[in-house]
Amino acid sequence: MVGAGAAGLFCALVAAREGARVALVSSSPLAASASYWAQGGIAAALAVDDTPARHAEDTLAAGRRAARESAVRMLCEESPDRVRELQRLGVRFDADRHGALALGLEGGHSARRIVHAGGAATGRRITRQLSASAATHERIDVLEGTTVAALRVTDGRCVGVAARRAESVQVEISSRATVLATGGGAALWARSTNPPGATGIGLALAHAGGARLADLEFIQFHPTALVSAGARDGFLITEAVRGEGATLVNHAGERFVDELAPRDEVALAIEAELRESGESSVGLDLRAVDLERFPNIAEVLAEIGVDPRQDTVRVAPAAHYTMGGVATDLEGRASLPGLYAVGECACTGLHGANRLASNSLAECFVLGRRAALAASGEPLPAASAGAGEPAALSPPPSPGTRAALWLHAGLRRSAEGLARLGEDPFPLARLIAAACLAREESRGAHQRQDHPGVDPGLDQTHTLVGTGGEVVLERWS
Repeated sequence: MVGAGAAGLFCALVAAREGARVALVSSSPLAASASYWAQGGIAAALAVDDTPARHAEDTLAAGRRAARESAVRMLCEESPDRVRELQRLGVRFDADRHGALALGLEGGHSARRIVHAGGAATGRRITRQLSASAATHERIDVLEGTTVAALRVTDGRCVGVAARRAESVQVEISSRATVLATGGGAALWARSTNPPGATGIGLALAHAGGARLADLEFIQFHPTALVSAGARDGFLITEAVRGEGATLVNHAGERFVDELAPRDEVALAIEAELRESGESSVGLDLRAVDLERFPNIAEVLAEIGVDPRQDTVRVAPAAHYTMGGVATDLEGRASLPGLYAVGECACTGLHGANRLASNSLAECFVLGRRAALAASGEPLPAASAGAGEPAALSPPPSPGTRAALWLHAGLRRSAEGLARLGEDPFPLARLIAAACLAREESRGAHQRQDHPGVDPGLDQTHTLVGTGGEVVLERWS
């Protein structure tokens, strides 16, 4: 298991429960992953007036006719059971005064179905609990401070990883199955809500090992990332506050968008407002929101000297979530035998062209369980299995690469800019450019200025990037 965020921890615990021996490899201490900072909750149809079918309808609508319907049905049907399983593992979710789950409302959802823990501290609460369970499980060996340098591949099959521990100590781990749960790559963009390490390392590992990637053109830009002169610039202000009454206003103090529309609509509306006004931000009015429910947001605003009871909060879009990733089936299997991927580094086609809020944490647990069960059934590697020299990964992206991705693969793109991005020295930036160029339309999170309309012929069509960087289009059902 490579990665100790929500998806990796849950997958490891399920596999261990099934009798597997798990090596959990994490470059950072447990409970310090990107999942720790997740403010959103888990989308699950748990209310008496809600159903998985209704959840699926909302997910398909948000996905802009690009979501894989089988993946959507799977998530929506299985998410309620995963919430109950997390409760059995000791996660305490927010409840109302009667003891029932307190379900929130977020953009694109037609019902209250967002399960939170500690208000906007859901990621923190879940990863803490799962980390404690993993650290004490007798069948899980936790390797903190360990960085995977490459997949070990022999005879066309992934048989483990080559890793480095502190002081450059080399470690080789053999396994019947390798699961990537390394998170996404939104920190590749100059303005991002993600921690600096979220640069798509899992995608790079999989691609170097011979696995296909999918939907790299679909990057979700969160509408409400804090605009600040200090280190808090890009801090995510969860859209749950909009579900509780927060409004977006322009420089004249006027509302200009339906705050609970799907994220692509809201982000593009803000971008258009900024272009027209010349301003660098719009205002988020939080006066109607009880910020005691969102203590981490209140803490950050106090830190930068903003009083949300009197001042609007300055926000603008930022790269937030990579809907593309390692192409997998509905059990997490990649195209390279022996390799699996779960969480944000994977792409089942679930999110289509625009992720519905809080489906990402749900995906971590639904796909994490499925991958654990499937991976546990893989054959043991042959005792003599070796591997060739691992492919060298490129160095981290430069500030120039991050600026180029923001400029050429941001909210609006053009063939000319993408062609320039295709010459960037960072390999993953070039693959993203190739996927963006291949999709000659504007759909959801992918907006081409030179192809402004939706091409109905590309409904349910996904971009697949091969080992040589070649791009093909495939329909997924």
